[in-house]
Amino acid sequence: MRQWPPAGVKWYYSDEWVAIAHGDCREILPSLPKVDLVLTDPPYGVGYKYEDSYNDAHGDYAGFILPVFNRLRDIAGLVLITTGMYNLWLYPQADWVLCWAKPGSTRRNGLGGFNEWEPVLVYGKRRIYNDFKLLPDVANHSKDSGVHPCPKPLNLYTWLVSVGADPCATVLDPFLGSGTTAVAAKKLNRHCIGIEIEEKYCEIAANRCRQQVFDFTDTTS
Repeated sequence: MRQWPPAGVKWYYSDEWVAIAHGDCREILPSLPKVDLVLTDPPYGVGYKYEDSYNDAHGDYAGFILPVFNRLRDIAGLVLITTGMYNLWLYPQADWVLCWAKPGSTRRNGLGGFNEWEPVLVYGKRRIYNDFKLLPDVANHSKDSGVHPCPKPLNLYTWLVSVGADPCATVLDPFLGSGTTAVAAKKLNRHCIGIEIEEKYCEIAANRCRQQVFDFTDTTS
């Protein structure tokens, strides 16, 4: 049985399912053991206003994200990344792409209409029977995620954890934000390692995990 939480890291928060580290994932990742799944929503380099620990200006976005991506491919057999639209082509060719459909989205797309779906890049091999998930977009996820400027729906990440990792497997999110991956993993009896550079979001994530109520509803359909 794997040691939990993993040794060699100073944990900001840990319980029997979740371990959260505060710091730069580029410095912490080399200290981590292999995991079963990486599920993450990296910064987009589009100018979102985070706290002072990270500058989301585009700059050399590929130079920032690709070394992290390469490390993630080494550490996990399966990597799922929500990239947004504009960064889709900056990543290496994926083994497959899942579709998160969100009709009724209020966000504009680059054609002047509405962005009613988003891709989830898949690296690695695992039988995922349904590559399309219909989840109406909720314009404001802050009721679940605190004040993070770019949260993903808990229902979406619960689905991705359920199809991407078996019970008691270990999921890694190196850009944890306000902790949606950790909440979803704990809800489904998967271990989660989260890394977050901003302490404010570490605390939000830790509080969400402390308040976690288990829900054994089947989310794979």
